[in-house]
Amino acid sequence: MGAAVQITRLEHTPTALRGAAKRCGDAAQARRLLAIALVLEGVSRQDAARQTGMDRQTLRDWVHRYNEAGPPGLRACKPAGRPPKLTATQMTELRDLVVAGPDPKRHKVIRWRCIDLCGEVARRFAVEVPERTISKWLRKLKLTRLQPRPYHPKKDAAAQAAFKKTSPPG
Repeated sequence: MGAAVQITRLEHTPTALRGAAKRCGDAAQARRLLAIALVLEGVSRQDAARQTGMDRQTLRDWVHRYNEAGPPGLRACKPAGRPPKLTATQMTELRDLVVAGPDPKRHKVIRWRCIDLCGEVARRFAVEVPERTISKWLRKLKLTRLQPRPYHPKKDAAAQAAFKKTSPPG
């Protein structure tokens, strides 16, 4: 078995590390700070790891990170995640499309539904997404699912007005 990795960053005392752990909002980082403080106090690596709920090898990895970056290096790094399916300009184009509404002759619908937007996104951007994703995107774009009452594209406003005038009240 090789020698234990030495802590080379000595500007923080164990008391200072315990104070930083107390003020820290991240519980995992606080636990790592306490483990480093225990090691600096002379506790064996195995005992320090066991007391802070980690494996000796994990403590070794955190000692390397502490030596490189100090206490901020003990924060958990969130993975970048999957890149978005649509770019920012495509999302803007989608927002404009939804706000403008469909063209009944071209799109064959009188109002957008999520299923209709799935097809339109597939045609425009070559991206296949489920209805649930469209719903999430609409919320992200601060668009509600409330829609105006649909109307028939061939309605006659003059006939409606004449009907209202000639029909008996009540």
